[in-house]
Amino acid sequence: MYVDWEHAHWSAHDIDLSQDMRDWASVAEPQRTLLLFALASLMVAEERISTQFCGLVLAQDGEEEGSFLSSQLVDEVHHMQFYARFQSEVIADPGTIGSHVARAREFLEAPFREIFDGALVSAHDRLVREPRNREAKVDFATTYHMILEGTLGVTTSHFLLGLLRARAILPGFAKGYGLIAADEGRHIAYATQFLGRAVSEQPEMAAVVRKRIQGLLPAVDASLSPAGAEEILGVKPGALLEHGMSALQRRLNVIGVEL
Repeated sequence: MYVDWEHAHWSAHDIDLSQDMRDWASVAEPQRTLLLFALASLMVAEERISTQFCGLVLAQDGEEEGSFLSSQLVDEVHHMQFYARFQSEVIADPGTIGSHVARAREFLEAPFREIFDGALVSAHDRLVREPRNREAKVDFATTYHMILEGTLGVTTSHFLLGLLRARAILPGFAKGYGLIAADEGRHIAYATQFLGRAVSEQPEMAAVVRKRIQGLLPAVDASLSPAGAEEILGVKPGALLEHGMSALQRRLNVIGVEL
C-alpha cells in the first residue's frame, strides 16, 4: 500500500481549474447551495481529521506500518490543500465561503459533533496516552477509518461525484475529488486489514469494534439523511444511508464482526 501511494501521488496545485471557474458562474440553485455546503463540510472535516491522526502513527507496530501511516497523514493535509485551493480560486468569495463554513460548523455541532468532537477526539487522546494499547488502536481505527472514511466519506464522494459527472460540470474538482476518494480507499483498505488481523488474533476485539459502531449509528443515520439532499441529487429517499451502511457492512464481513 505504501508503494501504491508513491505511484499514485498527485499535486493539489497541478489540477486545471480553468473550466471550473467558468462553470461555477452558471451552476444553478439548488445545486450551488448543495455544493457550497458540501465543500465547506469537507474542509471542516479534513481539518478535524488531519489534526487527530498523529496518535495512530505513534502506535505503529513496525517500520512498514509506520511508513504507510505517515503517508496517510500527508494525504490528509494534501486533501485540505486541494479544497482550500478550489474555494480560493473558483468560488473566490470569502463572504460566501465564510457563511457556508459557519453553516457547516453549525451542522457539525449536531450529528457530526458526537463523531468528530466526541468519539474521534477521545479515541485519539487515549491512543496518544496509550500507544501500545491494542484496544485503543482498534477503537481509533474503527472510528476514523470505518465510520468517518468508510461510511460517511465514501457516501459523500459517491453521490457528489455522480452529480458532477452526470451534469458534466466542475471537471477540475471532480478530478481532484476522485483522486482524494482513491486515497481514502487505500486508507480504508489498511484499516480493514488491521482490524481483521486484530480480531483474528484477539477475538475480544470484535466487541470493541461493535460497541463503537453501535454507539455512533444514530449520528451516522442523521449525517446521511440531510434535508433536501436526495431530491437535489436525484436519488431515492434513503439512498445515502443505504449506500453508507452497505459499505460498512461489507467491510465488517471481511473483518469478522457482526453488528
